[in-house]
Amino acid sequence: MAETKKTTAAAVEAKAAPKKAAKPAAKAATKVKMIRIQYYRSKNSTPFKHKAVVKGLGFTRLNQIVERVDTESTRGMVKAVPHLVRIVED
Repeated sequence: MAETKKTTAAAVEAKAAPKKAAKPAAKAATKVKMIRIQYYRSKNSTPFKHKAVVKGLGFTRLNQIVERVDTESTRGMVKAVPHLVRIVED
């Protein structure tokens, strides 16, 4: 028959992992660069990939303006469909 081990509170505490030091203070919030993009031409009669890019940028209506984080991937998506969207200057 299998014997069961009884553990005491001291044994449980000894097995417990040492506590980690507190995390350092959070970095100061940095301002993220944003770009405004306008969807100004219809995606009708365009390839499926172009329609997917427009949807990926978050557009749902014609002449809609959205604000996205200015990253290389976002810029690349805009560059893929320059005939459908444009970057709006503030």
